[in-house]
Amino acid sequence: MINISGTVEKIIFQSPQTWYSVCDVCLDTGEGLTVVGVMPYISVGECISASGTFITSKEYGKQFKVEAYKKYLPKNKNSILRYLSSGAIKGIGAKIAKKIVDEYGEDAFDVIENHPDWLVSINGISRKKAYDISFDFKEKSDVRRICEESGGIISPDTSAKIYKKWGKNALGILRENPYALCDGDFGVSFKFADEIAFSYGISPSDKGRVKAAIKYVLGVYAARDGHTYVQKNKVVEAVSKLIGISQVEISPLFDEGELPKGISKITVKGEACLTLNELYFAEINIAKRLHLLNRKAISFENSNLDSMVARLEESEGIKYAHLQKRAIYESLKNGVTVLTGGPGTGKTTVIKALTRIFDNLGLSYALCAPTGRAAKRMSEQAGVDAKTVHRLLEVTVGAEYSDAPKFGKNATDLLSEDVIILDESSMIDVLLANALVVAIKPGARIIFIGDTDQLLSVGEGNVLNDIIASGCFSTVCLNEIFRQAENSGIVTNAHKINKGIYPDLGEKYDDFFFIPLSDEKIPEYIADLSGNRLPKRYGKDGREGVQVICPSKKGIAGVGSLNFTLQERLNPQNGKKAELKRGQTLTLRQGDKVMQTKNNYSAEWVEERAGTDFFGMGIYNGDIGVIKSIDDELTVSYGTKDVIYQKGELDELELAYAITVHKSQGSEYPIVIIPISPSCPYMLLTRNLIYTAITRAEKMVILVGDPETFYKMIDNNTRAERNTLLKDLLENEAK
Repeated sequence: MINISGTVEKIIFQSPQTWYSVCDVCLDTGEGLTVVGVMPYISVGECISASGTFITSKEYGKQFKVEAYKKYLPKNKNSILRYLSSGAIKGIGAKIAKKIVDEYGEDAFDVIENHPDWLVSINGISRKKAYDISFDFKEKSDVRRICEESGGIISPDTSAKIYKKWGKNALGILRENPYALCDGDFGVSFKFADEIAFSYGISPSDKGRVKAAIKYVLGVYAARDGHTYVQKNKVVEAVSKLIGISQVEISPLFDEGELPKGISKITVKGEACLTLNELYFAEINIAKRLHLLNRKAISFENSNLDSMVARLEESEGIKYAHLQKRAIYESLKNGVTVLTGGPGTGKTTVIKALTRIFDNLGLSYALCAPTGRAAKRMSEQAGVDAKTVHRLLEVTVGAEYSDAPKFGKNATDLLSEDVIILDESSMIDVLLANALVVAIKPGARIIFIGDTDQLLSVGEGNVLNDIIASGCFSTVCLNEIFRQAENSGIVTNAHKINKGIYPDLGEKYDDFFFIPLSDEKIPEYIADLSGNRLPKRYGKDGREGVQVICPSKKGIAGVGSLNFTLQERLNPQNGKKAELKRGQTLTLRQGDKVMQTKNNYSAEWVEERAGTDFFGMGIYNGDIGVIKSIDDELTVSYGTKDVIYQKGELDELELAYAITVHKSQGSEYPIVIIPISPSCPYMLLTRNLIYTAITRAEKMVILVGDPETFYKMIDNNTRAERNTLLKDLLENEAK
């Protein structure tokens, strides 16, 4: 290894994703040299010392390939000015840089880091901008140190997330417990955490490593399978396989007093099990709170409901079906009510009726749903403003970065509404359900509305089905398809599929089509539909209202393949559109349709209302928008809201021309295209998956692919089983 040191004169190339850099360096000897390698946040004017080897490129000649390096801030005024003028610090350009250096000279860096309020004296720097400059300066320094600490195992983007969560404590936490990286939403696997831990000299049999593995395995079972508890013997086996240590050797660490913090040992049906405390206590709280609400709510069954409903029927010009009336009565009698039913069975009609009756009774109410698209659809159909559960609970984040939401409405500051109506209840997981029910005041009531035949929630638990299965609360299942929905191929065939009956693919419908095609023809056909036929035939709906929904991510008819094909067809590069790469394969381009892939409670958005900008926080998993602009930042428009992403946050975005069925839950789209491929993994060829996909279509569904695979999906009524405690807890609480 050869050591060099010098000053960065010019940045020739730098990847914002991998931080692979090519730069010209003036060595301390006065010689010029081209230096290449992974060097996060390197900037003109910085001094570096590096170790590596000389290489010779046919195209570029002699270069120095960096294996390890350190960088130092310049110390004289001219070098400081060059560094600050290079754009290395967000918010500082050439003019501002000169003003800072003129004012503070060689103390400029100390002022930026430790006395940002002094910068306000400089024309062009507001108090907010001064603190933003200071934060960016400190963040880049600490992010670089995290990268170096991990020996390059942790990427710069992940290092930035670590810094945002742990701040100045990041290096201390990393050194004390590298396995903490597996707990957060950092995307760091146990294998990578192991590499860092071993570099610190941690033994493979270290007790802390085994405990971290236990927590990691339980987290995987929860995130992947939705389990809120797992049998102890399964966890022991999985941990042993993960860390390469015998089950006999690690078994003592599964005893009560040795378990990692945040994990409890419980007995379920005579079998020893392990659970993550946040999930365990969430299910306990849900059970207690629902029974409390059911006991405390005032019953209106003696309030002459028949005449009230009759007057409503007359004023609305409608005749409610028997089960719809029963749903209305049960919702007014009980503190907790469940209303289920498939498409076209009149759930929205019941919601409308209930809101009118609550108005007449002088009861305040709130309509909500787990996702923004579901809340918007609820508003449009019911004619009453609906919010996401997060917005209803006034989601906030603290001064520190947080992976988990903090709600303004909670057990100590309750919601004021007398009634909460929750739509798309099958989507809600135990953590969000717990946050909601503990914030409802005793004496108020909650009405769960959903479709139990759809896919289970993406998050942990099986809340709606467990509530129904417990038998503790009044449940009404609407099963009559109303006349206005009888002629819909979407509604008719969705109900057939749900009963295991094959739709007649030769029958003519205006809104349901099946196009038989071989696998290799599916991508091009869908591209032609999306880019040509549907826009010509259906105008705006055909241009903006089309959503491709795939059973699988992989394969020729999967999300990955179709997004690539559709991007090239619907938004090709024309030499004018800005774009950037995320990783090795994904290109994000101005005008692309994209999806937010995780909840980001600290993301800031701006929305123009009547000529005034309104600001807020929070963008959520499954939200779909369009890339508005790309420069130093990337701006995505989600309807009327614009969200700005820094380059280190791009892993939260993916193309959304095609999405999975799971990502489509809670949403409706004017036109849905569904590829049906025999190459799709068998575990995804299920009845409830194709039922969920078809019922996402508002005006038209087009299935493209193999009829036999479609029939196999209808035949396969296998449902994922989840280990949950809520049903038993509800039953026990009732005793």
